[in-house]
Amino acid sequence: MNIETALKEAMAIDGALGVALVDYESGMSLGTLGGGPHLDLELAAAGNTEVVRSKMRTLASLDMNDVIEDILITLGRQYHLLRPLTSSKGSLFLYLALDRSRSNLALARHALKRIENGLEV
Repeated sequence: MNIETALKEAMAIDGALGVALVDYESGMSLGTLGGGPHLDLELAAAGNTEVVRSKMRTLASLDMNDVIEDILITLGRQYHLLRPLTSSKGSLFLYLALDRSRSNLALARHALKRIENGLEV
């Protein structure tokens, strides 16, 4: 699937507030969908780039031969999921913001994995 279709599928996840496909090397979004006055996706995507970069550096410093499946940020009313894509897709990650009261975290993680597997960049 292309980026637009992937973003639409992510927004179909129960509780989805916004989604972005982000390049963590540049901090730029390749596409966004959703968001609004209380969630600036461009700003959030750029900020979460630092989270992904930091975790990547930490894994390298620890000489861990492993990959990040996802990073979860739990807020009072929201979940923020960061899912770095497989290395064959470059330095990209999916960022999904969820309404905590309307979402199922396990199902959202499963759906993001499925979307990642079908994404053609």
